[in-house]
Amino acid sequence: MSRIFHRSTRQAYPVAVRGEGAYLFDAAGRRYLDASGGAAVSCLGHGDEEVAAAVAAQLGRLAYAHTSFFSSEPAEELADLLVGAAPAPLGRAMFVSSGSEAVEAAIKLARQFHVERGEPGRARLIARRQSYAGNTLGALAVGGNLARRRLYGPLLAEVELIAPCYPFRERRSGEDEAAYGRRAADELEAAIERAGPGTVIAFIAETVAGATLGCVPPAPGYLRRVREICDAHGVLLILDEVMCGMGRTGTLFAFEQEGVVPDIVCVAKGLGAGYQPIGALLCAEPIYAAVAAGSGALQHGHTYMGHPVACAAALAVQRAVQRRGLLGRVRELGTGLEHRLRAAFGGHPHVGEIRGRGLFWALELVADRATQAPFDPALRLHARVKAAALDAGLICYPMGGTLDGLRGDHVILAPPFTLAHEQLDELVAKLGRALADALP
Repeated sequence: MSRIFHRSTRQAYPVAVRGEGAYLFDAAGRRYLDASGGAAVSCLGHGDEEVAAAVAAQLGRLAYAHTSFFSSEPAEELADLLVGAAPAPLGRAMFVSSGSEAVEAAIKLARQFHVERGEPGRARLIARRQSYAGNTLGALAVGGNLARRRLYGPLLAEVELIAPCYPFRERRSGEDEAAYGRRAADELEAAIERAGPGTVIAFIAETVAGATLGCVPPAPGYLRRVREICDAHGVLLILDEVMCGMGRTGTLFAFEQEGVVPDIVCVAKGLGAGYQPIGALLCAEPIYAAVAAGSGALQHGHTYMGHPVACAAALAVQRAVQRRGLLGRVRELGTGLEHRLRAAFGGHPHVGEIRGRGLFWALELVADRATQAPFDPALRLHARVKAAALDAGLICYPMGGTLDGLRGDHVILAPPFTLAHEQLDELVAKLGRALADALP
C-alpha cells in the first residue's frame, strides 16, 4: 500500500522506473510514448546524458547556497543566457521552483513596482476566464479554471476575469479573426475603466492558452491591442508562458510571434525540461530600476529560489536547445504533426477543432460538429480518453471544462522537441485508438 498522498485517492498509479528518449517505462515493463511531456515539460525527452552529466557535476561542486547570502555560477550564466535571448527591455531574471511560484513572484513584483513609483492605489488585477496560471492562492486568483478555484474561492483575492481569446467559440458569424481579436482585447479597456483610473496593477494572460482552454493561439492583433491598452493606462502586461514558452511554439518565447514584448514573462516547464524543478520570470529593466532606486529589495522570496543544481540543469537544457537547433526542429515537426492530425481527425465527427502552434496542439472534442455542442460532463470524456490512451501506450493531456469550467473536453499534445518523424505516426495512430475506445 502506497503511503503517498496521491493526486487522486481513487486511482492506482503505475510506477515509472525509467525514461529513454520519447518513452517512459513502468515497473511492469510497459512502454508509453510521452506525447505530452507530462504537462508540456519534457521538451528534451527522457534520459538526456548531457543534462544528467551537468546535474551530477553541479552536485559535486555545490548543491545549495541560500540566495540571501550568495549567488551561484549556474544562476548567473542562466540569467545571461535568457536575458541575452530576450528582446529589450526584458533585462533581469529571477529563478524559482515552479510556474506557480513564478506567477506569484510576478504579481508581487508588479504591485511593488507601482508602490515604489508612488502609486499605492494600484491594487487590482485583471485576468481571463478559462485561463490557468498555477495552483498557489495568488496564481489561482488570476486563473480562470473554475474546477480548481471552486473549493478555495473564499480564500482568493478579488480579480476581474474578462473573456478569453477563443475564436472557435466566441467569434461571431461574419466577424473575421482580426475584428474578433480587437473586440476581445477591448474588453480589457472596459475592465480598466470600470476599475477606475490608477487602480489596476497588471493584466495577466497566457500567450497561447494552455491547460484549461487547450492550445489556443491569440487572434491576429489581439496582443498588440492589449499592449496598447496597457500602455495607455499605465498597466503592466504579464504574459504567462509557463506551458507555451521556452521553444514549445517554435520560438524561445511565444510572444515573439505576436510583435509585442511584455513587462514581465513567466516561464517554467520547458525551461528545465523536468530534469530539475525550476521556473523563472524575466522583467523589464524599468521595473528592476524602480525597486533598486526605491526600497532596494523585493519583498518576496523562497528557500530554494535560484537553486544551483536546478539552474545548472536548465542551463544545460537551454544550451542543448540552442546547439542542436531544436527551435527549427519544433517548427518542422510541428508542421508534420499538424498535417497528420488534420489528415486523421479533420473530418472526425467528434473533433470540433484542431488548433495549436509548434509542438503544442489540441483537439477539442464535441458531441455534434454541426452545432459544436459539447459532451455531457457526466461522461467525464477527458478522463476516459486519458485512460484509453494509457492502455494504448500513449501519454497525452486531456482536460474537461473547456467551455466554461464545467462543459467541454480537449486533448493536448506536447511531445519532445527530439521526437523522430516516425514517432509522429505512432502518436497519431495511438491517439486514434484511444479516441475510438473512449468515445461513446
